[in-house]
Amino acid sequence: MTIRNLFIAPLLALLLAACGGGGSGGEESPTPAPQGCTASSCGTVFLSLTDADGDFLSYSVDVVSLSLRKASGAAVETLPVATRVDFAQLVDLTEFVTAATVPNGIYVEGTIRLDYSNADITVEVNGEPRAAQVVGANGQPLGVVDVRVMLDNRNHVVIVPGRPSWLELDFDLAASHTVDIATTPVRAVAEPFVVASLDPEDAKEMRLHGPLVSVNVAGGSYLIDVRPFEHRNGRFGQVTVNTTAQTEFEVDGQTYTGTAGLEAMAALSAGAPTAAFGVLDRSERRFTAERVHAGTSVPGPSHDALRGNVIARAGDTLTVRGATLIRRSGSVTFIRDDITLLVGDDTGVTRDGQRGNDLGDEAISVGQRIAAFGEASEQNGEVVFDANPGRVRLHLTHLWGTLGTANPGSLVVDLASIDGRRIEIFDFAGTGATPATDADPSSYEIATGSLGVNDLTSGEPIRVFGFVTPFGNAPPDFEGRTFVDFSDVRAIMNIGWGAGTSAPFLSMGNDGLTLDNDNPDLGLRHFIFIGPRVIDITTLPAPPRIGPANGRGLYAIGQPLRVEVYSDFGEFAARLAEKLSGGAEAMALSTGGAWDAGTGTLTTNRLSIRLSAD
Repeated sequence: MTIRNLFIAPLLALLLAACGGGGSGGEESPTPAPQGCTASSCGTVFLSLTDADGDFLSYSVDVVSLSLRKASGAAVETLPVATRVDFAQLVDLTEFVTAATVPNGIYVEGTIRLDYSNADITVEVNGEPRAAQVVGANGQPLGVVDVRVMLDNRNHVVIVPGRPSWLELDFDLAASHTVDIATTPVRAVAEPFVVASLDPEDAKEMRLHGPLVSVNVAGGSYLIDVRPFEHRNGRFGQVTVNTTAQTEFEVDGQTYTGTAGLEAMAALSAGAPTAAFGVLDRSERRFTAERVHAGTSVPGPSHDALRGNVIARAGDTLTVRGATLIRRSGSVTFIRDDITLLVGDDTGVTRDGQRGNDLGDEAISVGQRIAAFGEASEQNGEVVFDANPGRVRLHLTHLWGTLGTANPGSLVVDLASIDGRRIEIFDFAGTGATPATDADPSSYEIATGSLGVNDLTSGEPIRVFGFVTPFGNAPPDFEGRTFVDFSDVRAIMNIGWGAGTSAPFLSMGNDGLTLDNDNPDLGLRHFIFIGPRVIDITTLPAPPRIGPANGRGLYAIGQPLRVEVYSDFGEFAARLAEKLSGGAEAMALSTGGAWDAGTGTLTTNRLSIRLSAD
């Protein structure tokens, strides 16, 4: 039997702001309020979803409900309708889902209901997308699962007029997720594990979808009805999207900046689709867009859309493997087989963050992450997507690899993956000006412009964000916009103890936990991942330690369908010791932070450990 660990840690973030003031994030018209609500007695809850990197290519499940409960027992539902979410597509951003009105008060816990009955989950096996079935610890397929979430006693959710707050729910499957890739379908064992905190340290780019309601050119904003993901109907509330003079717009395939973009949006009919990407001001709860797509630049009834990475190109025929297909009918499907993408002289090509629509189709090269707009059809049992005439948008693409050399203006990297896909699936033939200069993934040349590279260290992991060089024009192979070097790459530790252990640590206290890396109950998971680097903790010369980082933390103890959350590491460690001495056994641990190889210490402010029942 072949078992492989997969890391996936979906995050669900709730933004809460009471009616009557406290921010300009757009509380104008939430979903229908509970009976008896007034401006002074109820507040607005913004629900958003995100995810962390993982080997899952798709992870679509139905989020049926998400309720909050007061100490008195009174509960309120925050999700107006069931929402299908592909968590694997939310690696680098957070999706706004709803704006729901809830009564003022203090909320101490929550419950999230997930329905796996129609889950569509895909795992990459040796570069090939394979269907996976999620089962529980008993080996039976998961159906509807309710997970109770307890909030830290120091951090209850308080909804009062003029006092906004932010609640983040972290749906951490990393602490309990293993996959058997030898079965058909692939068998994924999971026990949902959800933790919560009020003021998350990290914030990703946010995406806000929905049909246009109105445009305020003078005020630099526009109003939308929130419709998350690819929803074509339903009431999810209204939110104001603020813009700046630097906001980039693409409206009906044309690009604009600042006020010109708002003027182009004002010419659209009410109900035109929009998608904004930007940042939420955490102190003011004000959403400001850095990029806006509107009209036919958003998947809608006028065209089909395709999202994925190009793995090969021959002339005007490109291949995309493992991609999301959005039909004009509204259906959204993850296609596991290869998709043929056709382009030509009539294909309009744009690039995120660049004005003008003068890029030719040769700008689309191997590795590039794209969104194509055109017409999909089936030919001989395969999907063919015709984007000529049509459009292709080039999205920021991210590379993982090991640094070879760094010189002013350039890097040479040994690639491990592109947007999480194994490098072996990409065929770089034709990417160079001549066959001899085709991109070589083991010596991938990246132009860095004026980015500082002096502090980079050869042989260490690196993550680079940017765009692939136009087809047939390498070298360089890639235009780097930003990069994250080894010192800033987050280390991920995943530990499993098979059937469980009563003694996972050699010591436990306020200053940290020392793992027993000789524990005979260690299972298949006993690794630290730093980008493409993998450290086996059983080979370390001394037992590794997990220490608390300075500042606020999020430390969780999960047992079947119950999670306790602590912001203070000392309180967490004391409760964990109490649980272990009381008969519970450690099953799995997941954490991430800064790894110091010299001291053998991983410093973190987020840790989840799953225990058996007491």
